[in-house]
Amino acid sequence: METSEALERWGWSSYFEALWNEGERENTLPARVIAQQRKFWRIAGAFGECRAHACGKLRLAAEEGVEWPAIGDWVVADVGEAGSSALILEVLPRRSRFVRKMAGKKIAEQVIAANVDTALLVSALDADFNPRRMERYLAQCWEAGAKPVMVLNKAEVCGDVSVKTARMERIALGTEVCVVSARTGAGLEGLEKFLMQGQTVVLLGSSGVGKSSIANRLLGEMQQEVRPVREGDSRGRHTTTVRELFVLPHGALLIDTPGLRELQLWDAAKGVSQTFADIDVLAAECRFGDCRHEGEPGCAVRAALNAGTLEEARLENRRKLLREQEFLRRKLDPEARHEEKERIKRLYRRIRQMYRHKNSDSEAG
Repeated sequence: METSEALERWGWSSYFEALWNEGERENTLPARVIAQQRKFWRIAGAFGECRAHACGKLRLAAEEGVEWPAIGDWVVADVGEAGSSALILEVLPRRSRFVRKMAGKKIAEQVIAANVDTALLVSALDADFNPRRMERYLAQCWEAGAKPVMVLNKAEVCGDVSVKTARMERIALGTEVCVVSARTGAGLEGLEKFLMQGQTVVLLGSSGVGKSSIANRLLGEMQQEVRPVREGDSRGRHTTTVRELFVLPHGALLIDTPGLRELQLWDAAKGVSQTFADIDVLAAECRFGDCRHEGEPGCAVRAALNAGTLEEARLENRRKLLREQEFLRRKLDPEARHEEKERIKRLYRRIRQMYRHKNSDSEAG
């Protein structure tokens, strides 16, 4: 299958073409999910755009779990005549995926956005400022395989921007922190380097942090509705109700998502470790290898707390996230999860080998 400019507009690359060529795709077309609402989607490809629904086999296998088509997915679609609804037959393996534990008591994962290159993790500088929440987003983002960027919005209403920015920089551990005001447009030029043509960027954050306002600024027009936050605590109400993917003026792809009331981590042990790498470095200096950092002699972590170089709340949040991971580990089948991860690794290795052979043939020619 030849890659067309129409597909490249939506982020198609040689990576996805290699995945496509691994299967039998007669009478089907590749398409990207550009809007998602409950059990209906809008997809786009070389054929244009149309509404789509999942085939019966996919519905039975997925039922809104990990295989359920998500915003940003590339799918195998049976596209009929113009004006008719397409049928989604299969979801191509994702290059990256931002997930959470499904809300409620059900132990299942929910894909929020797929095939993302950069995640703009938005936090507000008003009364809803919350570094602990941002640590949670960072952990799941590192696990997702996307590059995180912290975006601190509503600078125009904050009287101590430098103080709050410094607090976020202490937990960022090298992640870039951008201070912006979606209302005035100040600081948004700092995001331009992440908006390269063909790259997919997702806006993530809780309700009321200003994701839709940022999206409108980047789009250059009012496409997303915005609503004021509550005066008492600056908490927001859901403005965006549909996950959508937009093409920005310079060719980058932007996914806007509804605000998350809660983000319960899913299978993010490595992400938690990376987010709290500074504490792991301190723990390695403790006198005892099994130190719990609760008053044992020679504890480097307690020494950092006493010196004021580590926040007690940050240490406690790390413990909380690790407890969540342990709870999930007990509820799920570790062997099945391991087998699925190994299957994905083998697939990625085959694709990398295809890349190397393709590059070698090009150089020889």
